[in-house]
This record gives sequence, structure tokens and C-alpha cells, in this order.
Amino acid sequence: MIHFKPTMWLRSLTLALISWQILNAQSGRRLFEAQCALCHGQTGGGGKGPSLLKPKLNKAPDQAALEKLIADGIEPEMPGAWTLSPKELTQVAEYVRSLGSIPPESVPGDATAGKEIYRKSACASCHIIDGTGSGFGPELTNIGIRRNSAHLRQSILKPDDILPDGFMLIEAGQTKGIRLAEDLFNIQLMDASGRLHSFSKASTTINRTRNKSPMPAYTKFPATDLDNLIAYLASLKGSAK
Repeated sequence: MIHFKPTMWLRSLTLALISWQILNAQSGRRLFEAQCALCHGQTGGGGKGPSLLKPKLNKAPDQAALEKLIADGIEPEMPGAWTLSPKELTQVAEYVRSLGSIPPESVPGDATAGKEIYRKSACASCHIIDGTGSGFGPELTNIGIRRNSAHLRQSILKPDDILPDGFMLIEAGQTKGIRLAEDLFNIQLMDASGRLHSFSKASTTINRTRNKSPMPAYTKFPATDLDNLIAYLASLKGSAK
């Protein structure tokens, strides 16, 4: 009969646990790269989807909530991962949670100067920050935790390239805006001032423009101004209230 010393037994158990954790993390990473990286970025830094590089995710504060969110999705922007087994859901969720320990990216530029560029460029005529501005464009109050700097740069220089699936400009009669919802009989849109409208499709002439952002491409910013503006947007992590 072979007798193991307690220290040898504990060492073997520790090595087995470490090996299991490494294999689990590798499997989770492969699943993430195959299923999630297209929207969230190869390293979770964000893109079409929000950045995952934070200790606690707003919509999934713990392991169980994150597994459920991955399985169910968030309509319409995030489909549910119905092909993953319970074990795979656990692995990818554990990998996503590990991304919160990765240091956030370093963004060049002066955020204070960028705030002034935001003001002078009249960005608040289409965007809201902490309740100030118009609601026609996406709210930017916490854009710094939802998008990385590369996505912010692209959204300024080439806004048509980062439109979400299904985005559409609508002209309903004399009213122009972005489509919010639509069924067989009615269409709802928001105009440039943030007002909501609903129209009967049977009695209204509807013109649609797909894959075109209402935001112009700001390609004439000096490089320094562009860096400063991106630094300001990246600094927006949510209201301190």
C-alpha cells in the first residue's frame, strides 16, 4: 500500500486544480473568439458591442446572471447562444468575467480639451450626456464603458460603417427621422429634435434609406483635435449622481 505525505497530496490536488482552470479558460477563450469576438472585439475591448473590460458588467453582475444573459441574449442587438451546452456557457462566462482584470486601454489625447471640441462642434444637438442635449443620436453618458477608442474613432470618421443591423432613416410624409419600431400596420420614428411619431403605413407615404447614418463624417478634424475628442468620449463612464 502506498502512503502519500499530506504535502504531496496537497501539491497534487493544487496542480490538478490549476490544470483544470487553465483548460477551462482556454475553452472559454476559444468559445468567446468564435461566438462573441465579432461584436465585442478579439480581446473584449468592444466594437459593435460594448467593452467587457470591467470588473462588473451592468447587466450581468455575477456568474449566474452572465450565463443567463449569454444563453438568452438581448434582443434585438445580441442573439442568444442557444447552441452552447451548460458547460460551455459556464466556460465562456468565466472567461468573460476574467477580462475584467485586464487593464483598460490607454487613450492618447486631452479629455478636457476634447470636451471643448465636443461643445464647439455642436455634438449636443444630436447626443445626450448626463441629460444635456438632444436624443436623436445615441446617448453618450457612459459611452466610455460601452465602446473602445477604435470604435469611437471610426464612428466619427466613418459613421456609416458602424450602424447597427436594421438601422434605417425614414421619411414619413413630411417627417424625417430614424426608425424605432415597425409592424405590419404602423411605423414609429424619432425626429431630429427627439420627438416620437407614429404613422399608419396604409395612409402615409414611406421612404426608406438603409445603411446611411444621419451623422456626417467628420474627416477634417486636425489629428490633435480628433485625439482629444476621442479621449473625452472615452472618459465618459456614466453619471456620478
